[in-house]
Amino acid sequence: MTAAARTAAAPGDGALGGDRVRPARALLGVADRTGLAEFARGLADLGVELVCTEGTARALRREGLAPRTVEELTGVPPMLGGRVKTLHPRVHAGILFRRDDPVHQAELAAHGALPIDLVCVNLYRFAGAVAAGAAEADQLEAIDIGGPTLLRAAAKNHPHVTVVSDPAQYSDVLQAIRAGGVPAALRRQLAATAFAHTAAYDTGIAHHLGAALGPAGWPAELTVGGPRLASLRYGENPHQTGALYQLGASPTGLAAAVVHQGHGLSFTNWLDCDAAWAAVRGWPEPASVVIKHANPCGFATAPDLATAFRRARACDPRAAYGGIVGCNRPLDPDTAALLAGGFLEAVVAPAADPAALRRLGRRPRLRILVVSGPTPPDPPADTAPGAPRLDVRSIAGALLVQTVDEGGPPPEDWRSVATRAPGPAECRDLALAWHLVQLVRSNAIVLVREGQAIGIGAGQMSRVEAAELAVRRAGGRAQGSVMASDAFIPMPDTVEVAIAAGVTAIVQPGGSVQDAAVTGRADAAGLAMVHTGRRHFRH
Repeated sequence: MTAAARTAAAPGDGALGGDRVRPARALLGVADRTGLAEFARGLADLGVELVCTEGTARALRREGLAPRTVEELTGVPPMLGGRVKTLHPRVHAGILFRRDDPVHQAELAAHGALPIDLVCVNLYRFAGAVAAGAAEADQLEAIDIGGPTLLRAAAKNHPHVTVVSDPAQYSDVLQAIRAGGVPAALRRQLAATAFAHTAAYDTGIAHHLGAALGPAGWPAELTVGGPRLASLRYGENPHQTGALYQLGASPTGLAAAVVHQGHGLSFTNWLDCDAAWAAVRGWPEPASVVIKHANPCGFATAPDLATAFRRARACDPRAAYGGIVGCNRPLDPDTAALLAGGFLEAVVAPAADPAALRRLGRRPRLRILVVSGPTPPDPPADTAPGAPRLDVRSIAGALLVQTVDEGGPPPEDWRSVATRAPGPAECRDLALAWHLVQLVRSNAIVLVREGQAIGIGAGQMSRVEAAELAVRRAGGRAQGSVMASDAFIPMPDTVEVAIAAGVTAIVQPGGSVQDAAVTGRADAAGLAMVHTGRRHFRH
């Protein structure tokens, strides 16, 4: 029995606690060689025998080390162009045998296998191949099989084996071995991390391959997971903690944004930034939005971005204080000067001029998120055209999952139901109002005039109250505006509010049992009214 086997078989270590384990033999096979030489040399200096896959062995030989290869352990060279290297009974028996079971020890000896007490593996960069636009055949070659199998085997047998899946763990493991061996609590923690890592790795692959297949009904098992991108400054409130995790094979959308300056983002900051980017990213004209608590409190278009932001902020200047701004054009110095003129939490844009960043640097607490890519963005690299995007939310004990509300239908599919059809200027404002109302918490009413939101009623239990709130915020600006409702207008009372405010046209889904009465009241006042046929509740 090896020294490692004798140590691992000490009383009490057959379960999940017990004595420290000092490895005698380690198997190393890594794609990410960050810190590899230092870790391997540290193990060798501690008397640990090194066994490596061929590529890792070559890297360590260049560093003056002399590891054995897996082929020396198994007697079988790599097969199928490297697809099969470590998938061998002598390797996995050496990892999986129980050091406190004499039958396991006898079988290991009978088959000429050697104990492996530490497994250090990180995985082929599948996400990198996808992000680089590699051909499908090359993406498949980047799916690691042996690596996850080694990690899972070592993690399963963590009462006896130490599993290392991240270069960030090297220092702690070496320190533990120097102190007499890796303690049971650390081995268990490393095992949990390894299982989470392989689960996230497989989830990224499943997401990518599933997206390529397109919508085919809901899967029997939902895979949700990915690497942690950031720990949050705090959750919704300072006493809550939070983190940001990547979904899919590689970061896309807002998760791929580069954050310039300022403190870390909180849970609510990320939600508001997401709402800001969703509001502006696909609009064809220069546009800006101000978001507060996930609701737009201003939105406007203009020939240039600076004017668009000035008009967006003018919708509700008081609410804009401490808000988050979204822009669909690169930040320029003129816009930056306006953004720096008041207190804002963050700005989201597709790019930023260096001069604009220097100007905004005078507000060091203001976070600038640059979401690279064209506007509107191309489909993410790991999402095939037509594949559904998912909205995932948690309730107690479960996840609720739905397809993302992609908006629409387009204005050319709307149906005019009143005697007077909307004119060209009204149609442009109705399109903007309909776009914006889909982003407002229900019940939602939005007033727009000349490409500018002038009144927003959000999150009301009664639709007529949402209309009253929007009109009150618009004040005299409501005269000549258009109105959008995210769901059907149930009774004429909401139309009465619009008429009294001077609204000239309304867009709504239609579908109420009172549609005839609602349309009749609009007709009587000369209002245009169009039905979209689709509701856009947002909870």
